[in-house]
Amino acid sequence: MEESGLLATGERTAPGLPDEEYWFARHEVAYRWIAQRIAQRHAPGAVIVDAGAGEGYGAAMLTGTVVALEYDGAACAHMRRAYPQIAVTRANLAALPLRTRSVDALVSLQVVEHLWDVRGFLRECLRVLRPQGELVITTPQRLTFSPGLGRGEKPINPFHVEEFDGEQLRDLLVEAGFDDVQMRGVQHGSRLREWEAAHGSIVAAQVAAALSGHWSAGLREQVRSVTTEDFTVDAEAVPAAGAHIAAAQDLVATARCAS
Repeated sequence: MEESGLLATGERTAPGLPDEEYWFARHEVAYRWIAQRIAQRHAPGAVIVDAGAGEGYGAAMLTGTVVALEYDGAACAHMRRAYPQIAVTRANLAALPLRTRSVDALVSLQVVEHLWDVRGFLRECLRVLRPQGELVITTPQRLTFSPGLGRGEKPINPFHVEEFDGEQLRDLLVEAGFDDVQMRGVQHGSRLREWEAAHGSIVAAQVAAALSGHWSAGLREQVRSVTTEDFTVDAEAVPAAGAHIAAAQDLVATARCAS
């Protein structure tokens, strides 16, 4: 199976994969929230960077002068064909190929859990952002994505180096030198909560199905029916160690470059 002409890795999601509609919608709702925030806060010509853009569908939602950074060469070639409005650069996120203080907003969705040097990446983000520039990061919430996994422990997911809770992510951003750090979460909406009350974790069910190769008809039907309407992004920032953040599916962190 291929995703938008790209080899399906089992990790990177993309439009048009029926059995990944849950994951795609969960990513898409965060991109929509970020796109609206950027449109409200930044001028039309602002330089917006998507670090680790993957297939490119999310970068294409953003307004401004959009630059997509991606390490995978095939994904870069695909983005150039599919989304010609985006400036695409193949890059290792350990050393961003951007001038110091040249970026108005930098977003990085579902990326930091893959990085060996998260602190180095955050320092690079701080370097390239203009004063008062904004960073937005999303990452799977360890407490719900990998229940029982402790801080610093190797995740079962072979693509992940480390997974984080809200307090960890906030502390990393503060330690890197960011200001005005705020935490939100991507939450399941009522329809997914009702399904889980009857059947258990939909994430765990999908992992089990992927490992066994067997999907129940009910699970497949549910997954294929998921849309962005089945998720919410917290309207207000909440404490990073609060119960609401602890129950989130994904963490959404915003931070500002103070100087």
